[in-house]
Amino acid sequence: MTQANLLSELNDIASEARNQDTLNIDTLSTLAILEKMNHEDQKVAGAVHAVLAEIALGVDVIVDSFNQNGRLIYMGAGTSGRLGILDAVECMPTFSVPQGMVIGLIAGGEKAVVHAAEGAEDNKEQGVSDLKALQFNAKDVLVGIAASGRTPYVAAGLEYAKQCGAKTIALNCSAKSLIGQIADIDICAQVGPEVLTGSTRLKSGTAQKLILNMLSTASMIRIGKTYQNLMVDLKASNQKLYARAVRIVMQATDCDEQTASEALVQANKEVKVAILMILTNSSPERARGELSEHNGYLRHAVSQSSS
Repeated sequence: MTQANLLSELNDIASEARNQDTLNIDTLSTLAILEKMNHEDQKVAGAVHAVLAEIALGVDVIVDSFNQNGRLIYMGAGTSGRLGILDAVECMPTFSVPQGMVIGLIAGGEKAVVHAAEGAEDNKEQGVSDLKALQFNAKDVLVGIAASGRTPYVAAGLEYAKQCGAKTIALNCSAKSLIGQIADIDICAQVGPEVLTGSTRLKSGTAQKLILNMLSTASMIRIGKTYQNLMVDLKASNQKLYARAVRIVMQATDCDEQTASEALVQANKEVKVAILMILTNSSPERARGELSEHNGYLRHAVSQSSS
């Protein structure tokens, strides 16, 4: 692409526009700068609210994929890629999902997580080869993340995913974007011009983080990873998380600390099993069997046992 063509494209991208409210930001006091930033940040929640219907469609597609043993794959460059990786990594300890069920890809590979590799975003071939390396298939879902909506690495990945017969989601902040036109579902949070022109790690990045939180968390809730609003599939892999597991069992069953701890020991630290044991006065083996019969949905298992 020629420089003239690229300049023309940038003119049409909302995040590349100049914010008329921050033209004098370099003359302001520290507090005034922060007030400007905070004022702009308040616009993000509204922009996300405006696309809740599209986010819901994305969640439903992801849930369908999980129910077919498919995977959720995030793909992005720079900040967008790092945010996808962050969300993917945190799914394992939070919801005890198998390794590889949620994956984040970033242009430039793992080294780009901590070292900027801005040129990597233009590599279309890498976008395709990264998916091929994962043996990406029709059961999977690809979420392409790009504030500008035009990142070649992401666009190529989305096109390949569609060729594979997989469902695709575009997460961007620019109306009528390239990736939005490619994907099955276009989630476009229009946050407007950034405080610093083109610095999409600011409002655009915040919007992306909020939406990624929603996509993964709502999907996990839908497949039974929670009970009430408790993270009952928490993996108690360290002292802090074990203490949280004890507290979750206490909150779910209204039992004391000793009862919760003893149940967790018998349940081999499986929070769901410990809760069901206490609520139904059952053995670990019976509790596991009940959960298996209800596909891991603790509420369904509790309701069935109580009826």
